[in-house]
Amino acid sequence: MKNLSNLPFIALLMLALSLQCCTSGDSRSASTTAGTEEYYSMGDFYKVEKYDTHVHLNTFDSTFIKQAEKDHFRLITVNVSTPHYPPVPDQQKIAQALVKAFPKRLKYSTTFMLDDWGTRKWEPQVLSYLEGSFKHRAIAVKIWKNIGMALQDKNGKFVMIDDPRFDPVLDFIEKNNITVIAHLGEPRNAWLPLDSMTIEGDKTYYSEHPEYHMYKHPDFPSYADEIRARDHMLQKHPRLRVVGAHLGSLEWNVDELAKRLDQFPNFAVDLAARTVHLQYQSVKNRQKVRDFVIKYQDRIVYGTDEGIDSKSDVVELNKSLHENRLRDWAYFATDSLMHTDEFKGAFKGLKLPKVVVNKIYRDNAKHWFPGLRSAD
Repeated sequence: MKNLSNLPFIALLMLALSLQCCTSGDSRSASTTAGTEEYYSMGDFYKVEKYDTHVHLNTFDSTFIKQAEKDHFRLITVNVSTPHYPPVPDQQKIAQALVKAFPKRLKYSTTFMLDDWGTRKWEPQVLSYLEGSFKHRAIAVKIWKNIGMALQDKNGKFVMIDDPRFDPVLDFIEKNNITVIAHLGEPRNAWLPLDSMTIEGDKTYYSEHPEYHMYKHPDFPSYADEIRARDHMLQKHPRLRVVGAHLGSLEWNVDELAKRLDQFPNFAVDLAARTVHLQYQSVKNRQKVRDFVIKYQDRIVYGTDEGIDSKSDVVELNKSLHENRLRDWAYFATDSLMHTDEFKGAFKGLKLPKVVVNKIYRDNAKHWFPGLRSAD
C-alpha cells in the first residue's frame, strides 16, 4: 500500500534538483536571500541526514542499503511474524548479518512468535528469544496485527494485545529500555467495502488479501475493538515506549490521532505507508493537517514500509524507492502542488519549517529509538 504519484511530477522534481545542483556563484540560495532560510528546498534532500525507521530487508543483498546511503538515509529493518516473510529466525539472521556489515547505516527490530500460545511454554520461549535478540543489539520489538486479527484462544475467542498474558513480555521489553513498534489493527478502510475505500492502494491490497479485509469478516473484532485494545495496552503500560506503526492505525483522521497523542505521552507514530492518508486529508483541509504535524512534531517518525527480498527486481525497486522518498520530501518540505494516483484531487505540500522536518526525518528517530544513537 505505497504512495504512488504520477510520473510527470517526479520528472519536474528531478529537473528542479538538477538545476539546483548545477547552480554556481553566490553560495547563498534564493530562499536564503528572500528571508525564508527556515525552510528546506528540494535540493536539500541529499544534504540532510535522515532515518527510515520502518523497512523490511529479507535478503542478504545490500542493494537497498546502498541506495539508502545515496539518499542519505539510515535504516531500521523490522522483523515481522507474518506468513508472507521468511521464518522469524531467518529474518533475524539476515538482519544481524547486515547490521554487522553496515553498523553505521542499519539497526534492526526483532519480534516474537506465537507458537505454543496458551501453553506454559510460550512465555519463557518468548522471553528467551527476546533476551538473545537484545544481546545482539536489537533496538526494538515489532508487534504485528496477527494479535487481534488472527490469534484465537482454545474457545475460538480472538486474543487482543491487552490480554494479561502479554504483560510479562511487555514489562520485559520496558525493563530493557527497548521500543515497541506496534502494528495493531488496520486502516479503517479495511472495514469498508472496496468501493468505499479512500485510497487506491488499500483497494488493491485488500483485493489481494481478502483475509485482512474485515468487511468480509463481520465475526472478527471491529475497528473500534482493535483501537480500544491498543489504547488499553498503552494505559496499562504507561512507561513502555511505543511507536504506533502506520500512524497508529488512526491514519484516517488527525483529530482522532491527536486524542491518543494527548492521552499517552509515551506514544509516537510512524508514517510507514500512510503519508498518503495525510495527503488525502490535505485536499480538503491542508491547514488542519499542517497544524497537526507542527503541534505534534515530536511524536511523528518517518518510515516507508518499503522492503526487499530474494525475488525483488533491485533496479526497479531502487528507482521507485528513490522516487517515493523524493515525493515524500516534496510533501513535507515544500508547498508544491501535487497529485497522486491514490485518489482524486490536487493538494499542496505542507512546507514545514526546517526544525519540524529535522524532527520527523532525524531527531525523533533518535529519541524514540535510543539504540540508534550508537550508530553516530
